[in-house]
Amino acid sequence: MNKKKLLNTNRISQTIAKLKAKNKKIVLCHGVFDFFHLGHLKYLKSAKSHGDFLIVSLTTDRFVKKGFNRPFYKENQRIELLSSIDLIDFIVLSDFHNGEKIIEKIKPDFYVKGPDYANNSKDITGNIYKEIKLVKKFGGKVIYTNDATLSSSSLLNNHYNNLNNEQKKYQKEIKKKFSFDKIKEHVDKLKSSNVLAIGETILDQYVFSESIGKSGKEPHLVIRDLKTETYPGGIIAIAKHLESFTKNISILSVMGESRKDLSFVNKNLNKNTKFDFIKKKDSPTIVKKRYIDQLTNHKLIGVYSINDRDLNKKEEDQLRKKIIRKIKKNTLLIISDYGHGFISKKLAKQICSKSKNIFLNTQLNAANIGYHTLRNYNNFNSLIINESELRHEFKDRYSNVKKLLLKLSQLINVKHILVTRGANGAICYNTNSGKFYEAPAFATKIIDKVGAGDTLLALFSICVFSKVDVEMSLFIASIGASISVETIGNSQSVDKKILLKIIEYFLK
Repeated sequence: MNKKKLLNTNRISQTIAKLKAKNKKIVLCHGVFDFFHLGHLKYLKSAKSHGDFLIVSLTTDRFVKKGFNRPFYKENQRIELLSSIDLIDFIVLSDFHNGEKIIEKIKPDFYVKGPDYANNSKDITGNIYKEIKLVKKFGGKVIYTNDATLSSSSLLNNHYNNLNNEQKKYQKEIKKKFSFDKIKEHVDKLKSSNVLAIGETILDQYVFSESIGKSGKEPHLVIRDLKTETYPGGIIAIAKHLESFTKNISILSVMGESRKDLSFVNKNLNKNTKFDFIKKKDSPTIVKKRYIDQLTNHKLIGVYSINDRDLNKKEEDQLRKKIIRKIKKNTLLIISDYGHGFISKKLAKQICSKSKNIFLNTQLNAANIGYHTLRNYNNFNSLIINESELRHEFKDRYSNVKKLLLKLSQLINVKHILVTRGANGAICYNTNSGKFYEAPAFATKIIDKVGAGDTLLALFSICVFSKVDVEMSLFIASIGASISVETIGNSQSVDKKILLKIIEYFLK
């Protein structure tokens, strides 16, 4: 590796000032340059022809959003390859979502993009518009090369093992049935959906710690807490996953009496999202605290602050009136019942009698196991549960999942039952057609599984409600769920632009 070519981000301005003092014209190229090919080389040759010095801004690994197992080559490998190319004078790492920050530092005379960016509207992220505006602000010019293009993603998808056999088979089937343009068209139409999300508000606290060792006096592990981060969980997290897809979102929830908690929720919601709640007397807002090993991100222990008694009569009447007032014919009703005393059996049946557009998730967790059941609900659109919840419902560890799905479909009147299966992906049963649809798991860099089911619930619900094909809905939701497990908790919500970008590269 030619380390002399790698510019320190903090010293870029000094290097650029020296070059401009000598009236040198600076060309900037920005990209990932994963799986370098002839198209990249032609692009760099064309770029260099416009100036004296060619600087390549290279996106760091954590900001590469081109799908799973990407980048194929890590940033150190990509730096080593680019530094060996004589055309390139300097390389700078871009630890940002787009090229704006680097453009601000370099203020290039020419910002060169490949021919696939000539039609700016095809850039799903919209970053190209921001970059063009900034280049012109500093007196630069944007140029598009006209060389033949090759796709790294297409080469990797079709000739290299960046996907396992199950994923490749699924990818081939999806590409036959759905084009990216068709999927994007359906996703764009989701913006007209009117969503009402009902469920408990949960605050997910992550205490990042390091283990000190065994106590000197008693036989227990001692840990040192280093920092604490709080993320919106429960129904708030579900709603946030939809904020980039539609602006028509209302939340109806339950909280404790702390104004500080309400302030946290409001701060984390988009201004268009409407939040309404009932206050549960003598109760805290549910807090699920997890102690995490700082180095491995492994969970050490969980501590819940919760009062899971049922709502009293006054509180339940208040909740019922709010629900009835908010339910409309064209409303998508997402219910996430965490089993902490928010929705009684009586209220569940009343809700089901008011709407057929209900998409339900009833969650089994450490606090409600043995006391919670999905059979409180009946006659609704879709049920989303994980495999352990399905097996717990029938006290059946070993039977085939499809057999259990058929058994469940005979007990509750529902159009779709979707079961998440962790590393085995997801399976959906359409009770009307009698068909099963399956999708593999995509994520390989699993950081935290918390929130994957919430993501899948949110995206599958809004897609099916908007008349998107069930198989396409499962695909879109599965990609979203795979994105969510690559971050800690609900620290980041699924973004529509990133989701579409990953789908676009997956289908190349």
